[in-house]
Amino acid sequence: MITPMQKVTVLCLDTGRDSALQSLRKLSVLHLTFDRQAEHEDIEAARRHLDYVRRASDIVPRLPQQPRSGLSPSEIVDQLSRLIQQRRENHEDLARLRQELKRIQPFGSFSPQSVAALAERGVFIRLFQASPRSFPALPDEALYLETLRTRAAVFFAVVTRDEKPEIAAQEIHSPATSLADIERRITELEAAQASITVQVAQFGGDYPALAQLRGEAEDALQMAAVRVGMSSATARIAYLQGFCPTTDVDRLRQAAPANGWGLVIDEPADDDVVPTLIRNPAWLKPIEAVFDLIGILPGYREIDVSLWFLLFFSLFFAMLVGDAGYGAIFLAATLWAQRKFREIPAHVFTLLKITSIATMVWGVLTGTYFGIPDLPAPLAVLKMPWLGDEEHIKDLCFWIAAIHLSIAHVWSIAKLIRTPQALAQVGWLCVVWFMFFSARSVVLNLPFPSIMTWVFGAGIVLIVLFMTPRKSLKDEWFNHVMLPLNLVGSFVDVISYIRLYAVGTASFAIASTFNIMLVPLFDGWLSGLLAALLLFVAHTVNIVLALMGVMVHGIRLNTLEFASHLGLQWSGIPYQPWQRKSRPVA
Repeated sequence: MITPMQKVTVLCLDTGRDSALQSLRKLSVLHLTFDRQAEHEDIEAARRHLDYVRRASDIVPRLPQQPRSGLSPSEIVDQLSRLIQQRRENHEDLARLRQELKRIQPFGSFSPQSVAALAERGVFIRLFQASPRSFPALPDEALYLETLRTRAAVFFAVVTRDEKPEIAAQEIHSPATSLADIERRITELEAAQASITVQVAQFGGDYPALAQLRGEAEDALQMAAVRVGMSSATARIAYLQGFCPTTDVDRLRQAAPANGWGLVIDEPADDDVVPTLIRNPAWLKPIEAVFDLIGILPGYREIDVSLWFLLFFSLFFAMLVGDAGYGAIFLAATLWAQRKFREIPAHVFTLLKITSIATMVWGVLTGTYFGIPDLPAPLAVLKMPWLGDEEHIKDLCFWIAAIHLSIAHVWSIAKLIRTPQALAQVGWLCVVWFMFFSARSVVLNLPFPSIMTWVFGAGIVLIVLFMTPRKSLKDEWFNHVMLPLNLVGSFVDVISYIRLYAVGTASFAIASTFNIMLVPLFDGWLSGLLAALLLFVAHTVNIVLALMGVMVHGIRLNTLEFASHLGLQWSGIPYQPWQRKSRPVA
């Protein structure tokens, strides 16, 4: 559920800003807001220091088994910064030398100093590049040496005495360094770059200390920004504002007397941008992994859809993947990853277990195991015959659409029950079921109940009369103009759930096709080995495509179709209490 918030103003003596800020940060309950984003030299200095530390810490590998260097974190950052600068300079030199190598390599190795010495005595050696199709005419007295010929170009040298005649070809300026020297210098720089990589890796055991220093730098920047952003009530009183969960307000009240604060606690105003904090029970936390993955959050005054999102996302995942064998692979991979990557939050793996098991159940009911057409009797008996008919699956998709979208409108009715707009939501509920029967009639040729025409008409009347409050008609009249398009959109939303059938069927078709093509090759051991390899690749690609389908379609049906019928805009900003980011190094 979305946690209720209180708007809190903390007042303190202007001379006690720092102590007040440190105490507030220790409490870690106040999400700070500022009327303005101030710029100050303290903020710039803290930002530069953070960038300095971040650049150094970003290149250090995390090697917990490696011993620490014994240097202080600041000394390590200084050394790493010098290595970063040296690596950057080496990289630039390497790029320049490789370009020069590419330019003169067609002419082979020679001494530029010797060429310059001959030029002082009137013997000119010049380098050229020309097209093989339009080779230039050369003076009779000139000496010509071709060094390389390709389909696209001819590279050659021309030697003349006492003059430099015009030659209709691209002249390549003689290098300042010989080819051998350039290659030697490139080798030295590459070795230097490898040495820098080794030196950086030697600080792998210091990663926790560097992370601590980086956290301290982030804390310092945040402290500077908050200190500068505090407002002044009078010459002696400073204050800052923020939002605190209602359940944590008592902690502020208890801390106020000891720190000499004044507190003003109010309900958030309608125009306040209030952060969203969702506190779900443990069994609902898995869906937070999806919210975090795609970066969505309901607004503070919107509805928390965690329950319905989890239920329908699991169903959509199962139908889109649709294969019990794939589900078993997902479950095995999840159990392995949970033991391997213990730092990942447990609710992420719980979500993967739920979706994997849902996929296995759906695959068992539909009799789908790696796209195998003829199932063994023990598996075939578990299949639900009704789900073996494609028309039934399509019909099920439309039922899911109607139920899913109806939940959205029933929820809106409950939310608006004390207002006339609840009747408009009743109208939209009527429209959804009219569109449901229309979709079944158009796609499946099922009979259309004549009573639904009257239901549809009644729904439109309710929508037109109650969709907009009378006092808002002057500003929101355009909603009535858009109503025909919204009605069409409602039909499209219902139809769009057919993607659950389409994507799931496509996944089965791909798996089945490859099985049919490759199974006959298992007659011989060599062809069987090749067939097994191709089957592995084919099913791997199919699994990837199925997961992409989940990301595109399974999430979309919740975040767009369902959310739009619920009026959910995902406008939330996360609740981020001001707290220390750095932690003591173990």
